[in-house]
Amino acid sequence: MNYELLREIWEHHSGKITGIFLGMLIGIFILVFGFFHTMFVMFCMISGYIVGKKIDEKEDLMDILGKLLPPGYYR
Repeated sequence: MNYELLREIWEHHSGKITGIFLGMLIGIFILVFGFFHTMFVMFCMISGYIVGKKIDEKEDLMDILGKLLPPGYYR
């Protein structure tokens, strides 16, 4: 197999390839678990990503909760 060709294809079409695999994975999850269960899992994943990104950016956890929750619920 020509690895240079595969690397060049990945460099020029990585977004398309990733999108195809993510779409296929989401489609399989919807078929297996159902639409709303899949949407709940995706919501949890996105929420976890956002909180993790904020922590990586050295933002204080209490500041994150202050933005997400109404006043008085996180202290």
